[in-house]
Amino acid sequence: MTARIPSTFRNHQIVKRNSSIHKAWALEVAKQAKQVLQFFEKERPDDNRPRQAIEAIRSWARGQRELGLLEVRTLSLSSHAAARASKTNAAKFAARAAGQAVATWHVPTHATAVPKYVQKAMLANKS
Repeated sequence: MTARIPSTFRNHQIVKRNSSIHKAWALEVAKQAKQVLQFFEKERPDDNRPRQAIEAIRSWARGQRELGLLEVRTLSLSSHAAARASKTNAAKFAARAAGQAVATWHVPTHATAVPKYVQKAMLANKS
């Protein structure tokens, strides 16, 4: 399975915060990050930081939750810390995908990193 990059990423459109495009990107990258979350959770079943990040951005994009900069920063940095604590590359890349996904709330173009980390996680899982 190959992570796909939505055409809007390739077109380098300017995305306004809280716009429908911003929320669509957030939903897409949450979906992509969740595809590889299993690699992280298999290695670190008691560490829910990446899952919390994915759930937060997905809930925000669906209009079910408000987020603020401090919370998003904490969720993102926590996911990246979880990546550093991981032993396998598949787990590391999966956690990084989650960290970048939630960071999409703050800067929409963070979404462009998620498909790359998803692909890296998938490739690392195969080796």
